[in-house]
Amino acid sequence: MSKPLVVITGASSGIGAVSAKLFAARGYPLLLLARRIERLTALSLPDTLCEQVDVCDRPALMAAIAVAEERYGPVDCMINCAGVMLLGLAEEQNPEEWQQMLEVNVLGVLNGIHAVLPGMKARQQGTIINISSIAGRKTFPKHAVYCSTKFAVHALTENIREEVAPFNVRMITIAPGAVETELLSHTTSPGIKADYEAWKAAMGPVLAPETIAEAIFWAYEQPAAVCVREIVLAATRQAP
Repeated sequence: MSKPLVVITGASSGIGAVSAKLFAARGYPLLLLARRIERLTALSLPDTLCEQVDVCDRPALMAAIAVAEERYGPVDCMINCAGVMLLGLAEEQNPEEWQQMLEVNVLGVLNGIHAVLPGMKARQQGTIINISSIAGRKTFPKHAVYCSTKFAVHALTENIREEVAPFNVRMITIAPGAVETELLSHTTSPGIKADYEAWKAAMGPVLAPETIAEAIFWAYEQPAAVCVREIVLAATRQAP
């Protein structure tokens, strides 16, 4: 029996790319979405449609999903992985960076949910997995707006979960601590980046994106009657 369609945003690097490889290895057809199309195609995964889509562009996102569903059938799992981390002090940071984080980390996630949720409710089946952060549960220095976006992801995921539970649709939050990805490279302050790298080095190895991908896959593959509402995981030596 063929497996259902899985959609992954932000699939060009980090957790998104590793998750794509894992789901493909387990036999799932995929729709991979990112702005850097060349990185998607370079993954060379079987039964995979790659589309250059910015999650802030809702019509483009919905159009790409329609094409994938025509080929592979309805979306059974939506993994909202696209995100940016632009750290800074509130009184110093360029407000354009705030806007970018709010648009990608919050509205981008909502666009992904909006694109697939009506179909899932109608079929009374489906899983939406939102990649948040431990920064969606507690604050960190120089993370004010980033934390705000991730607190929003936690809140909207739980709120929508309560709304769609009677329709047998699962909403899951994955909240990692520090992960070895290129996310920090988005930050424009050299000093803040250096401090963050020093913090990571002091705690020893941080999480590998493969660890997060395994957590995503495990949560998704639970029986349909089981919703793993949230997974929080971090390096053992990450105290905050």
